[in-house]
Amino acid sequence: METENLEEIINKYAKIVVKESKENLVSKGRGGALSESISYQLETEANAFLLDFLMEDYGPYLDEGVQGSNPSGIYKNNPNKTGVQKAPLSQFKYTTKMPPAKVFDKWSIKKGIAPRNARGQFLPRKSINFSIARSIFFQGIYPTYFFSKPFNSNLDMLDKGILEAFALDIEKAIILGTK
Repeated sequence: METENLEEIINKYAKIVVKESKENLVSKGRGGALSESISYQLETEANAFLLDFLMEDYGPYLDEGVQGSNPSGIYKNNPNKTGVQKAPLSQFKYTTKMPPAKVFDKWSIKKGIAPRNARGQFLPRKSINFSIARSIFFQGIYPTYFFSKPFNSNLDMLDKGILEAFALDIEKAIILGTK
């Protein structure tokens, strides 16, 4: 049986998800390589459609966030303060390895992060980067849901569209007498 209407509605859904995901990243100031990499691939086989969404490897971590190893560990020298678990529902978690401090060097410069000590002197960049890495290790990374929100919010459109498209494909097969 020809399934061109079904294929069309699945393509329409995938295009909307990709478009909204890219827009979400750009609106959060995170366009760039990840945004450019978001795409989809639809394969049709006998009685099956395989829809794959593709993106950079770190995309799912940014979307879902990452659990910290132990939020209270960030303030272990100050019992009056507690840390925050930034992604408690995420499947991703820091366990034993802290992110390398050097990856935050360009980011901290770009963001203008330059703390000073009690005497007003700038702290060394390595110290700043280590503190950021340590905070991320213990508390995690907040989720952005740049992909999950459009994926889930457009499922209703896909559900309704599939029923209509399938009915049209069956009607066409009956009228034309095709298999």
